[in-house]
Amino acid sequence: MDDSLERARAEVTRKVVGMKGVSGTAIGLKGGKPCIKVYVEREDAGLRGRLPRRAGGVPVDVEVTGKMRRW
Repeated sequence: MDDSLERARAEVTRKVVGMKGVSGTAIGLKGGKPCIKVYVEREDAGLRGRLPRRAGGVPVDVEVTGKMRRW
């Protein structure tokens, strides 16, 4: 895995951890290109506006997943 992607994911995670409605983050793909995924419980324009759009030159993609549980 590209180290810059992991650094970007860590940066986004630090910024969004604890925000109500955020379920998690990951490295993913959008349109076949690497991105940082931010998983949210529901569509929320206010939350979306507080999320970063890029980190370390890597785009951030918001995906509505519903509430996630740890197993």
